[in-house]
Amino acid sequence: MARQRVGPSTGTHRLTVNAPSLGAVLLQIRIAGLGVIAEAVLRLHPGLTVLTGETGAGKTMVVQGLGLLLGSRADPALVRSGCTSLSVEGIVHLPADHPARLRAEDAGGELDGDELVLVRTVTAEGRSRAHIGGRSGPVGVLSEIGELLVAVHGQADQWRLRRPDEHREVLDAYGGNAVGEALAAYRQVYAALTAALSERDTLRGLDRDRTREIDSLTAALEHVERIDPQPGEDEALRAEDSRLAHAEGLREAAGAAHGLLLGDDGYAADPADQVPATELLGRARSHLGPVSRHDARLAALDERLAEAGYLVADIGAELAAYLADLDVDPARLAWVQQRRADLAGLTRRYGESIDEVLAWSGQAAARLALLQSSDDRLAALDTAVAALSDAVTASAARLTSARRGAADRFEAAVGAELAHLAMGSARVQVAVTARAPGPHGADDVEIQLSANSGAPARSVGKAASGGELSRLMLAIEVVSASAGAVGSTEGTAATPRTPVPAFVFDEVDAGVGGKAGLDVGARLAELATHAQVVVVTHLAQVAAFADRHLVVHKSDDGSVTASAVSEVTGDERLRELARMMGGGTSDAGLEHARVLLAEATSRRGEGRGVVSGRHTASSAGEHPPTATRKQATRRGARSPSGTASSIT
Repeated sequence: MARQRVGPSTGTHRLTVNAPSLGAVLLQIRIAGLGVIAEAVLRLHPGLTVLTGETGAGKTMVVQGLGLLLGSRADPALVRSGCTSLSVEGIVHLPADHPARLRAEDAGGELDGDELVLVRTVTAEGRSRAHIGGRSGPVGVLSEIGELLVAVHGQADQWRLRRPDEHREVLDAYGGNAVGEALAAYRQVYAALTAALSERDTLRGLDRDRTREIDSLTAALEHVERIDPQPGEDEALRAEDSRLAHAEGLREAAGAAHGLLLGDDGYAADPADQVPATELLGRARSHLGPVSRHDARLAALDERLAEAGYLVADIGAELAAYLADLDVDPARLAWVQQRRADLAGLTRRYGESIDEVLAWSGQAAARLALLQSSDDRLAALDTAVAALSDAVTASAARLTSARRGAADRFEAAVGAELAHLAMGSARVQVAVTARAPGPHGADDVEIQLSANSGAPARSVGKAASGGELSRLMLAIEVVSASAGAVGSTEGTAATPRTPVPAFVFDEVDAGVGGKAGLDVGARLAELATHAQVVVVTHLAQVAAFADRHLVVHKSDDGSVTASAVSEVTGDERLRELARMMGGGTSDAGLEHARVLLAEATSRRGEGRGVVSGRHTASSAGEHPPTATRKQATRRGARSPSGTASSIT
């Protein structure tokens, strides 16, 4: 976006600043029946959006509504008096490869282009329902998606650093290549050690039943080897058994057919009546032959009779050969039946067919070899485990060293940010302590805070008040985001965690004012160059840095209606800033607001100039039209003396 800056001697000039390049963007939140909010619609944008309004207007309820939308625990007390339920609906723009989109699709949700609709409803009786992309789903899925989309920092609820693993992930992401490469090397040897330990445990477990299994497999394989079945033998013997068992009937039938075709008195019931088929065909030809030359059609029939004679003769010859080969040996039949019984003994135990028995025997032989060689394998695994344990210890030590180096840099960077956030006496410490080796190293990581000089360092959630905790998280997010944007060692970890694209701060400016308030606003604006930032604030010094300024208006009956949330620009924004500073709409108050805007514009321009090389300008088409930050020009104002005044 383009901004105009006022200087004391150079006059008005343009400072061009590119909008941050974002992937996922919260586009809209609609709240109905939540606390004092009857209905409100917030249209959000990339960059820094501030939400202001009178006390009790429902600003913090917006944060609570967002929490419900993203899976926080439902409280029926939040349902507005007189309403049967509350509902929160959000629209999120998600690029194709964003993990939140993939999780929603896994849950059955559908997107409208790149837009995902999330809905959460809570009844006055406490029943809660969630919808992801038009599909009903468990609230837990909303929570999983929420962790990939938004980090909420409020006085009563911190969504970041809730799990111990998140402390480690923040430090590892900040540590860059030094930590990332050490972590990748550690994970490789740790995975090898885990595999070796698993195999060794399996073999040791086998020792208890190994002898019994070896005996069982040996006996079974000896049984198979003694029978020595051949592939397909059972089917072949089944056919032979059937043939031998019916040999007499087969012989009689084949002999009778042979006699009828070629003539054989041995098979005829009345030899005097038996006339061979070959003789009948010969007689038929004798009648046709003398006259067939007079009619081509009859000649063709004569040729077919000749062919039939040849065919009958061939069949007769084959029947004779069949009779000669037919085995009617009772001894052979007995052997076949005994062999089939032996094979049946195998198929009852080891498979439904001989082919399956042979396949099983191959597997059993391999299993037996493994069991018999397990002593040798156990010895080899003991040696491998010892070597890999040493490698894991050495790799873990290198990873710990890299983390401690990153911790020192992280402490210094966050401390420098806190000095500008009215927490100059606070000290951040990253405790990297030893633990048993695990998938992520041999370290426990905890980000701690000493809120005052001499105070002991404690976990960030216990050492700071609500406002201090929000400012501490702001400092951590700015440092983490800036490290990632620089593209240097601090921001290019080999195993980076998924960046959260949106941050919500509630009352981050509690207990500060004057110049410290401007510093808070400047840090929020810096974070907004890398992510979408939404801030609930009562401080004009923070609101002056906004890209979008939304105001929640309180109606006479204490409710918030749909028309009561609006974006203010130009003179309306000046009047809101003047109200926040207590100047009302007097000329002096409006002038004070103009000077404040000029100061914020100047400081934001200077801050962005420092980091202008850290981020990539948005590309055309990277966001949907509703989410694109359009270029705008805001004019700074001169004080009565003609120069821009500082606000302290």
